[in-house]
Amino acid sequence: MNAQRDYDALVSQGLKLDLTRGKPSPRQLALSDAMLTLPSSYVARNGMDGRNYGDLQGLAELRELFGPLLQAPAEQLVVGGNSSLAIMHDTVVHALLGGVPGGAERWVEAGEITFLCPVPGYDRHFTICERFGIKMVAVPMTAGGPDMDVVERLAASDAGVKGMWCVPKYSNPSGISYSAETVRRLASMRTAAPDFRIFWDNAYAVHHLTGTHDEIADILALCAEHGNPDRAFVFGSTSKVTWAGSGVSFFGGSPANVEWFLHQTSKQSIGPDKVNQLRHVEFLRDADGVAAHMRAHAAIVRPKFEVVDRILAKELADVATWTSPRGGYFIALEVPHARRVVELAKAAGIALTPAGATHPYREDPDDRFIRIAPTFPGLEDLEQAMRGLVVCARLAAS
Repeated sequence: MNAQRDYDALVSQGLKLDLTRGKPSPRQLALSDAMLTLPSSYVARNGMDGRNYGDLQGLAELRELFGPLLQAPAEQLVVGGNSSLAIMHDTVVHALLGGVPGGAERWVEAGEITFLCPVPGYDRHFTICERFGIKMVAVPMTAGGPDMDVVERLAASDAGVKGMWCVPKYSNPSGISYSAETVRRLASMRTAAPDFRIFWDNAYAVHHLTGTHDEIADILALCAEHGNPDRAFVFGSTSKVTWAGSGVSFFGGSPANVEWFLHQTSKQSIGPDKVNQLRHVEFLRDADGVAAHMRAHAAIVRPKFEVVDRILAKELADVATWTSPRGGYFIALEVPHARRVVELAKAAGIALTPAGATHPYREDPDDRFIRIAPTFPGLEDLEQAMRGLVVCARLAAS
């Protein structure tokens, strides 16, 4: 194979393909279009008119539906708007400006603050830290989640380590799910900061691709069991369940954390969009309804992951490694000279997530990771983009 000749042929095609973000495809969004006719009634179960102010915590019927899926009691959930990222952002702001339960001071008064960041990880978590000047320390991922020897050492040695980002199930971008032992150690470990918080971003709680479902241990229950009931903040959303731009999101935690969160958000809002909450309850109905809906998603998404795996296995196995997750939205590809691969792909009309986005400060020290997001393109475009990516990776490796 002549890598340069193949690349020149690729560039000559004038492609315009995009694998940058993990967005639901139009076919996936259409699965929820029946919500346009809902709700059939604006009255919630408690008699409240959903069109009016009130119920800052969110409708009990929606919290009861998603509580088991997010491993949080309904009374320990708060329902928000369409973006769990917005809730995570605001939770950091609330901690900075108001402190958290168990803390002696506001985080902004605590000197240099550090968050532990498993890598490869979610770039938007890192962006939040960068915005507020929070120092980030990378922690390597293992097959069972973050390297807990590293996490325990860092958390125990420095009171400035106040938080840790976690995507515990079908992690972004590796697709790894945390082992029960990892979750237990996170819940029970000693921390120098009494107000240390785990930001438990359970974004892919129901996003299975196969009949074999990964399951994770209950972080809230384990934290309480080990005497650290306030340690975890739990987040989730329906962004990749119903409509990404018109879903609902969730904050979960201990009773003290929920009381604190509601106290903070009461300064922002008199009540959430309860009409949308009613719409979701009526559309999804119950846990079986959610499971059936997600199987319809998987039927659309799974073939795309199979295309990526098939092409990489056939064309790039000698120079690259990649993950084959059982759920989630991403594949982590490791190739030599990742930045060069992305540059070559861009010049050929194939947009990829920037190399380094999987690491704090966009600095991948080994220059290896590229996040592949196969969900949005059609199968034909995806196959064309992956074959082009292979050409770029081979040229960079040569």
